[in-house]
Amino acid sequence: MTERPAQRTPNRQLAALIAEAGFSNAGLARRVDQLGLEHGLDLRYDKTSVTRWLRGQQPRGTTPALIAEVFTRRLGRRLTAQDLGLDACAPVYAGLEFAAGPEEAVDIVSGLWRKDSGSHAELRRIAFTPAGLVVPSRDWLIGRADERVARGEAPPRVPAQGRPALPQQRGRGERAPGHRVGSGDIAALRSVAELFRTLDDAYGGGHARQALVRYLEHELEPMLRGGYGEQTGRRLFAAAADLTRLAGWTSYDIAAHGLAQRYFVQALRLSQAAGDRAYGAYVLVTMSRQAVYLSHGREAVQLARVAQQGVGGSAPPVVQALLHVAEARGHGVLGEVRACTASLVRAERALEAARPGDDVPHWARFFDEAQLADEFGHCHRDLQQFRAAAQHAERSLQLRHPGFARSRLFCRVVLATARLGLGELDQACQLAAEAAGQAAEMRSVRAVEYVKDFERRLEPYRDAAPVRGYRDKVAALG
Repeated sequence: MTERPAQRTPNRQLAALIAEAGFSNAGLARRVDQLGLEHGLDLRYDKTSVTRWLRGQQPRGTTPALIAEVFTRRLGRRLTAQDLGLDACAPVYAGLEFAAGPEEAVDIVSGLWRKDSGSHAELRRIAFTPAGLVVPSRDWLIGRADERVARGEAPPRVPAQGRPALPQQRGRGERAPGHRVGSGDIAALRSVAELFRTLDDAYGGGHARQALVRYLEHELEPMLRGGYGEQTGRRLFAAAADLTRLAGWTSYDIAAHGLAQRYFVQALRLSQAAGDRAYGAYVLVTMSRQAVYLSHGREAVQLARVAQQGVGGSAPPVVQALLHVAEARGHGVLGEVRACTASLVRAERALEAARPGDDVPHWARFFDEAQLADEFGHCHRDLQQFRAAAQHAERSLQLRHPGFARSRLFCRVVLATARLGLGELDQACQLAAEAAGQAAEMRSVRAVEYVKDFERRLEPYRDAAPVRGYRDKVAALG
């Protein structure tokens, strides 16, 4: 890799930290290369590279942040590139680490928010790395809620009233440094989450993602750095986990997969600070879904099983159904018919056990018969069981609320794929044309990719009249 021209001043800060850590030059280079692999980077540093850094040369791109992370893990305290005498010219490429405590968790996630709300387009091009799933899921499984999250003492503040402000309506500087978080603040965070969730469902993750990230930076970060008692702090971290997961979800929807992965890891850590084990399991399910989409079936199954193990039998039936169906999707991608079927049966039985009076978390209320039918449809499609896939997809479309426009689009493509598999070319093309029209009105890379996947399946029939008609309709969409 190309290095910057050598500086005249030796890097004594880096030399001191190498001595403290007990690294050899070759050992440091090897650890940087290994950490690079976790982040999807193929680095080729050696002891000569480290010698050049010690003489004053500055490594380019992501490397300063990676070197700082190597020392942070070794020495057990947070170190930045500047602490090592290096230029922090790269965006946040860290973010896969599972923080030791609440303060560090806030530092990491707020760093992601700030970089993401800026002009760092390269942040959205970071690669997804399956290896980066192992440590966070393990640490969550064996970890416990933080003993204390309360922070600071500050004068009481009148709770926020009325509709929560959007990012452009309130600036960061308007919130005093000693701000005392109250119940009105928590209610506002919940309302904002529902607002952005509704926009995401209807118009795709790209529609309001940047506005969400700016809200996190300008409104949520000052709250997390403000003052709050123990009970309010838990609720604050729970709201922060939910909003951070949503930032990851919208990033995932626009194919910013490495960034989404980092948001999910940090949402998992925030859920631990909140003491909300069930929500942590939901975050793991979200990570599992991303792994399914990226065809990492084995990792998807493992994440779903960690989630199940983490909550045991304490979760409501609806949540149990959600966890089992996530495992089923992983097995489906792997083509494991028996394991997939067994997980689907467990999910179906769990949802049947749900009762109207059950205390279902707000984030799990979307999981109903329509969603279960949708999951069945996807699994049967992946297993090439097209008749069953068509039956379940049709049922889901009949039951699904119109507000879940993107989910309905996905299900329509699943139905089109099933019809194609059954040899019903006319119906398949008609359904897919409807989906393509909807995708054109959304800001969702996933929606576009669903349609493109169907089009790849059409290739053997490219000269048939229905396919030519389909292509003409799609071309007319521009």
